[in-house]
Amino acid sequence: MTFQTIGVIGAGQMGNGIAQVFAASGFDVRLNDLSGEALEGAVARISKNLDRLVARGKATDDEKAAIMSRIGTTTDLGDLGESDLVIEAATEREDIKSRIFSDLQPSLQPHTILASNTSSISITRLGAGTDRPERFIGLHFMNPVPVMKLVELIRGINTSEETYRAMLGLIERIGKISASAEDYPAFIVNRVLIPMINEAVYALYEGVGNVASIDAAMKLGANHPMGPLELGDFIGLDTCLAIMNVLHDGMADTKYRPCPLLTKYVEAGWLGRKVGRGFYDYRGETPVPTR
Repeated sequence: MTFQTIGVIGAGQMGNGIAQVFAASGFDVRLNDLSGEALEGAVARISKNLDRLVARGKATDDEKAAIMSRIGTTTDLGDLGESDLVIEAATEREDIKSRIFSDLQPSLQPHTILASNTSSISITRLGAGTDRPERFIGLHFMNPVPVMKLVELIRGINTSEETYRAMLGLIERIGKISASAEDYPAFIVNRVLIPMINEAVYALYEGVGNVASIDAAMKLGANHPMGPLELGDFIGLDTCLAIMNVLHDGMADTKYRPCPLLTKYVEAGWLGRKVGRGFYDYRGETPVPTR
């Protein structure tokens, strides 16, 4: 299989990072979103990221211009149909992802491979809803995509060996390292990481410590670069809650029950950094714990 044109669905934090990485590796990228404003914002973020690389001497102005020239944007999902690979990076909700793949299907070429950047949802189930389950796979990039080296590679039951091998080679081509995971709820990284964050929220909920002490304890006592509550804010508390619900439903084990306080923060709209408030308030010059 050869790849030249990559379609990316979703212009949020993950989608724009995926687009940047593929464009920087020489691929033509078509970035899609329902919102033209979101697409403009994504292109601006990519440009800003590249400006930082230029300032550090890790890229030239000509290299930046070449990367930007390889990124096209569209609000028409059908424009991605000519792509060799389409990666969905939409909101972590199965109904939304399934609808996207259904709407995309009529415009696809026979050879096109479909991938989801889902961090927790069944690849087998998503792929079964398409006309090409053997050419459907999970590519879970880590955030921030341009910086983090890992890509979780998840095969559904129907995913062919040819598709799997092609994705192994593609991940290597874009300078990333793959970790193959079985198609079980939340895969590897989030199966371990998100319950840790949820347990930190329980520690806060039960009064074991406050936000600052819990994060300091894990940074200084376990040598974590970021405390679990700070990390939850960085990931997005709505995403953390969605993954805990997938684990709880998929594993039928009460140890994965979401903390009520996490649910309350999401209900309040305190989703973390992306909205300016979560376990920390980011609206001032420095983050301030909210509990």
